[in-house]
Amino acid sequence: MKLASRVSLIKPSPTLVITAKAAALRAEGRDIVDFGAGEPDFYTPEHIKAAAIQAVESNFTRYTAVGGIDELKDAIIRKLQKDNHLSYRRSEIVVSCGAKHTLFNLAQVLFEEGDEVVIPGPYWVSYPDLVLYTGAQPVIVNTREQDGFKLTPEGLERAITERTRALIINSPSNPTGSAYTREELAALAEVVLRHSMMIISDDIYEKILFDGLDFWNIAAVAPALKDRTIVVNGVSKAYAMTGWRIGYAAGPEAVIAAMGKIQSQSTSNPASISQKAAVEALTGDQQVISEMVKEFQRRRDYIVSVLNSFNGVSCLKPQGAFYVFPNVSTLYGLSCGDRKINDSAAMAEYLLEEAEVAVVPGAAFGDDRYIRISYATSMELIEKGLERIGNALMRLK
Repeated sequence: MKLASRVSLIKPSPTLVITAKAAALRAEGRDIVDFGAGEPDFYTPEHIKAAAIQAVESNFTRYTAVGGIDELKDAIIRKLQKDNHLSYRRSEIVVSCGAKHTLFNLAQVLFEEGDEVVIPGPYWVSYPDLVLYTGAQPVIVNTREQDGFKLTPEGLERAITERTRALIINSPSNPTGSAYTREELAALAEVVLRHSMMIISDDIYEKILFDGLDFWNIAAVAPALKDRTIVVNGVSKAYAMTGWRIGYAAGPEAVIAAMGKIQSQSTSNPASISQKAAVEALTGDQQVISEMVKEFQRRRDYIVSVLNSFNGVSCLKPQGAFYVFPNVSTLYGLSCGDRKINDSAAMAEYLLEEAEVAVVPGAAFGDDRYIRISYATSMELIEKGLERIGNALMRLK
């Protein structure tokens, strides 16, 4: 069967591939510790679930407006004003079926063949593919661990050409957990202001920050960029609502309207019940977030300490999200029996098959020297998984 050529431009999400493989091995009876999943292990808070139940019981189960109900748009507007000091109207908000869907629609609206999109690496696995699917080209700017895996103004300036259409900023970052300070964003803004380009600010991990660090959005830091910035966020990570599939964008009215047009011919509206749950998430008790973040920070401190105790492994302490990105490249060239570790894919396969621990190869995020480990799982499983990893690494000769 002949498929459309655009299908060959992209590949399946590597993180979902790892998760599926771990699930398949678990179904075979193997005791797999899954460090691959990018979702909180906490349950959706009770008051949010209650709002969804109320929506069902009141028969709020029909189509809604394509871009989301006004009640949810208003909740998003209040959240952006309160948390980010950014003001929007309803016509500048669109709600989609998760932040990934939001980003997909946004890429379809903004990019086309001949365009270039600057993406700092290491990057979330889907960014390059979302760009490639439109016919545009991702321009990867590799960041350095000694810079905290953050894009520098000099690196950004070098990457910009007359074809540059946009810059994607993800802070805190998946996979590194790095988060930009106000001063760092201001320095990047100075570069962007010299050029005609858009900014996509992926703030999905906004609420998961550690050590008292404040979150900043580049449009709030540099108000002159607000009309060129699209803020992308959702309820998946902060409220443990990954399966509810609610993401949103805020930005220039023309861009938002175009996203709504794309959505009207694909998914139409997000699930009505999920929208009601998202209203409660954004307007209800926020204490659940601080409790979750406190636990994530406890896990982060433990996992970084243990990883740095392993010979041949170094791990920067992340500032947010729920991932660590340890450098394991000094172990490349070593072997265990017939299995030789030459790259991050081989390391991930070795840990899955020999240690029964699922991690994601760093190559999927643009840097083959690393692996990504999610600590969005219980401390008990973290301790078990790290012990297995340590024992497996000691067997390498």
